[in-house]
Amino acid sequence: MEIKIREMAESDRDNVLEMMREFYSSPAVFTDGSDEIFLKDIDNCVNDNPYVEGYIFEGESNILGYAMIAKSFSTEFGKQCIWIEDLYIKDQYRGLGIGKKFMEFVTEKYTDCIYRLEVEEENERAVRLYEKSGFTVLPYMEMKL
Repeated sequence: MEIKIREMAESDRDNVLEMMREFYSSPAVFTDGSDEIFLKDIDNCVNDNPYVEGYIFEGESNILGYAMIAKSFSTEFGKQCIWIEDLYIKDQYRGLGIGKKFMEFVTEKYTDCIYRLEVEEENERAVRLYEKSGFTVLPYMEMKL
């Protein structure tokens, strides 16, 4: 199956909302989120927000999944930071190399950056993908307010 990665469009809104609901209610994500947050995220992806981008994975005219990245600057590493915020692939399309293809897409699009993400330890399949892509576990705690 040929897999295409394209920018998220307004016409993807309902599909992405459905996938976000499933993703955020799964054990792969620590928080549940809400439709209000999901819709704001989609709005920011399809509008001209310079800090976030949304992508759709397509195969033969059906949506296979989506991803969102956020951009920041890391003073710790002295370069732009690309956060892989969401990476969701529908169950029936997992194991086809879509995640690997997306990781390659991001690192080719954004060179000389630090790449970061969060993953639940129990999400062993995702952990393996990220390790194969060169990610390592950071030895410190992240906090939020």
